[in-house]
Amino acid sequence: QVQLVESGGGLVQPGGSQRLSCAASGIIVSMYTMAWHRQAPGKQRELVATIFRDDSTNYANSVKARFTISRDNAKNTVYLQMNSLKPEDTALYYCNAVYGTYSTWGQGTQVTVSS
Repeated sequence: QVQLVESGGGLVQPGGSQRLSCAASGIIVSMYTMAWHRQAPGKQRELVATIFRDDSTNYANSVKARFTISRDNAKNTVYLQMNSLKPEDTALYYCNAVYGTYSTWGQGTQVTVSS
């Protein structure tokens, strides 16, 4: 059974940092395109960051130079390091694994940026 479990969300002050984790079971993350998406209240889900099988990465313009996606193959876990957080980064963050036409999602972890 495939499962993606996100963790690391919470309340953080503007300018602060947070690291999200996505622990996978039932798949090998190094064989998949792994991504983080987010959805703020009243807004569409947005692709934030992607790491491909060849370890190349891609980021939304809104998070470039602030967020870093990475993968620990030994732990079968994908991370999203978020720095210089802004109130507009507040959202439910989802982990997503894609292989061809197959796609699976985690349940999400809430990140709230507020003073």
